Amino acid sequence: MAKSFKILFVSSEVYPFSKESGIADVSNSLPIALKSLGHDVRVISPKYGSISERKNKIHNISRLREVPIKVGDRTEFVNIKSSSLNSPKYKVQVYFTTNYHYFEERLGIYHDPITWQEYLDNSERFIFFSKSVLETCIQLKWIPDIVHCNDWQTALLPAFIRSGYSNLFSKSKIVFTIHNFYRQGIFPLEEFFKTGLNNDYLKYFEHNGKFNFMKGALHFSNFITTVSPTYREEILEDNILNNGLNNELKIKEKTFKGILNGIDNFIWNPRKDQLIHSKLNNDFLDFKYKNKIQLQKIIGLPIEPDIPLYGMIPRIGYQKGIGLFIESADKIFNNDIQFILLGQGDPNLKSQIINVAKKYPNKFKPIFTFDENLSHQIEAGSDFFLMPSQYEPCGLNLMYSHNYGTVPIVRATGGLKDTGINFNEDTLNGNSIVFDNYDIDDFTKAIIKSIKLYYNKDVFSQIIQNGLSCDYTWKEGVKQYDSIYRTIFKE
Repeated sequence: MAKSFKILFVSSEVYPFSKESGIADVSNSLPIALKSLGHDVRVISPKYGSISERKNKIHNISRLREVPIKVGDRTEFVNIKSSSLNSPKYKVQVYFTTNYHYFEERLGIYHDPITWQEYLDNSERFIFFSKSVLETCIQLKWIPDIVHCNDWQTALLPAFIRSGYSNLFSKSKIVFTIHNFYRQGIFPLEEFFKTGLNNDYLKYFEHNGKFNFMKGALHFSNFITTVSPTYREEILEDNILNNGLNNELKIKEKTFKGILNGIDNFIWNPRKDQLIHSKLNNDFLDFKYKNKIQLQKIIGLPIEPDIPLYGMIPRIGYQKGIGLFIESADKIFNNDIQFILLGQGDPNLKSQIINVAKKYPNKFKPIFTFDENLSHQIEAGSDFFLMPSQYEPCGLNLMYSHNYGTVPIVRATGGLKDTGINFNEDTLNGNSIVFDNYDIDDFTKAIIKSIKLYYNKDVFSQIIQNGLSCDYTWKEGVKQYDSIYRTIFKE
């Protein structure tokens, strides 16, 4: 029988407790998939002020209270609390780093939810979190075989493990997953000295005169992964995406792999989804019709089930193609369509989006918030889902869209290039509408193509069926992670 491992999965977001990006969904579904292979998997994440202890059944652990953590000259205390991730077959233990000053007094994860300004002490917050992770293991007397870190917020852990905690964690191996290489955890150089690491470690974190969290993780981890094969190749080469840090990746190229994320087919399953108006039975047209009308009612759009409805759930920033949408608004809304946007982000872009909504009030409705229930309803009720990203590491919403019979319109980048196959009307092959160039012409051509497809019902039905037939579970991806753990643990 294959050896099972003690795996600590460390993440700054974990659905359903906290979510700002796809990291949250992966930090739910991948640990459960690893548990299904027989591993002892535990997850740890901060407990932000928006997380309800009562709703999420979070409880105290008596022996993990008032543990001192030093950040620079400041000493803060951590209380560790506990809950679980639950699937129909498996339960995964979740620990929460709880501290009023750094986490509980704030409703946002990385940003103020009103101004969208990043918290000025984010470096301190995640220095504190990283140290609390290791103290939790020590207090529990549970030392993991594998520490699986995710993105810059956890990128100090590898260095901490290899420095002051090296005796206790001498047998632990470290996997670091890059979810977004553009966000590397970059701070003024003097912030490094708050880590308590020996000054000799500074060279592993200094990049372009700044303290770069992710640079250190690339050096100290045993293996590095990212969330799709194409994104791996892009960030090795494209300086726009990698801030010049690709040279550090190239040093580790032999232990760097792109593994396409999977999704949880229980949470994102139209036959079981508790967050949508009408579940899918055997009549797809009835499922889509009922959810579309319900979505139009919720959003406040005219009830018009026979015109194409487009959904978009981005982080509002230029990366997600918001600029393309704004600049092409007059061209696309010259057509008889409806459009829904749900998201948070850049205040300047939000004001431009509001101007578009004022100009086309019966065609376009933006909602500036995070609403998990509404995001599921948008997937279920929309005819098309838009992801015109400048870059996109994975693109989980493309996978969700296929599950709900919603046709993705995507740009060929990152994980979208790995999963989105452009539909060919002659061969009837393909599952998405894919455009190549990040410009207004290609974007508007993709919208026009979608409108024509929508009114050709037989052809439109085929592209939907092609998407519904895709398998995006963790079945293959989790095997690749399991193989990596086994390989590095033998070293």
